[in-house]
Amino acid sequence: MMILIVRWVTAIILAWIIGKLVSKLKLPSILGWLIGGMILGPYAFSLVSDELLSTGWYQNIIHVLECAVGLMIGTELVWKRIKQYGKALIITTFTQSLGTFVLVTTVFSVAFAISNVPIYVAFLFGGIALATAPAPALSIVREFKTEGPVTKTLIPMAALDDMVGVAVFFTTIAIVARGVSGTAMPIWIIPVMILLPLVIGVITGIPAGFLLKRERNKAGTLTILIGMILLTSGIGFLCNIYLMPSPVLNFMLMGMAFSATFANIVSEERLDQIVTDFNPILGISMIIVILNLGAPLDYHAILGAGLFTAIYIVSRACGKYFGARIGAKATKMPKTVQKYLGFTLLPHSGVSLVFTGIAVSTISNASPACAKIIQGTIAAAAIINEIIAVIMAKKGFEWAGEFNKNKTT
Repeated sequence: MMILIVRWVTAIILAWIIGKLVSKLKLPSILGWLIGGMILGPYAFSLVSDELLSTGWYQNIIHVLECAVGLMIGTELVWKRIKQYGKALIITTFTQSLGTFVLVTTVFSVAFAISNVPIYVAFLFGGIALATAPAPALSIVREFKTEGPVTKTLIPMAALDDMVGVAVFFTTIAIVARGVSGTAMPIWIIPVMILLPLVIGVITGIPAGFLLKRERNKAGTLTILIGMILLTSGIGFLCNIYLMPSPVLNFMLMGMAFSATFANIVSEERLDQIVTDFNPILGISMIIVILNLGAPLDYHAILGAGLFTAIYIVSRACGKYFGARIGAKATKMPKTVQKYLGFTLLPHSGVSLVFTGIAVSTISNASPACAKIIQGTIAAAAIINEIIAVIMAKKGFEWAGEFNKNKTT
């Protein structure tokens, strides 16, 4: 175990260095962390090995850090700041999420009809495609100190998008599983997976808010924050073990709900102080979480990328971009949001790999050939899309003129 820890710590340091080198090229550090994950993961130098990735204590640490990363979103969900975008935000979230689902499903239905692949697989691709991984875009927000309409829209949308993604994907999986194998996950799991992380976050966020409300020094603030993050994660672990048929709760969503709750209890001045104190821990958490996203990506899959991978990347990008543009234009959001929000929604890999694993395990017995199509397509798309998506997300903020506007990030 000690050797695994030493190798992991070494990988984290190397990923940080690679991120610094990439930033010298005027590219986001996260791109370096992702590439570092691939280079240092089990398919290359194996500093982050399969043995480590499958170890229970490692997975638990990652979940705690995902909860911590959720604070980057939740601390921005202050009602006073987001109420001006309320209805427009919800409508645009649905147009870009459901628009992506419909477009990807439709395109693959045509492709599979020509290729004699069962049409239900197209719906699985649509369900996998609509979700957005918030961490990459948010790391760009943090690194380049972005501020403006696009940033203000993206941050709360990341929370809403997660909920829509979970609802649509698991509804799709439940229907496909019943049709393909005659079994289906219990229907109650779908609302529970969305609501339970929110409930857990609110339950721990309320006492945290009252504890953090009073002015404290940095050590006192961090002690309370870290303690409550561990408590929030601990409740999540217990629910995964005793309430869920498999460990599927979203810990980043818990962190979002936890931090959004206390952020609406404390004063804005105190919240700024809390965020400033927590920033170093958040930075380390981001590196480790992104390194973990990159590690399972097999760069060899790029060589196996074929027509389905190209169709997936292009149709998903079109769904996200034009879905966001249509929703933003219909609700008269600022012009920069209409033009550039879609670019910030392209990052995808972490969520896509989780959803792919579930989809493959659901249909592998009934249709191993279809499971192989999904696994191979998304494996290649996860790598190619993520490299392109991180660069385009950065350009989206840059074109919107939001770089270096927030001096407190």
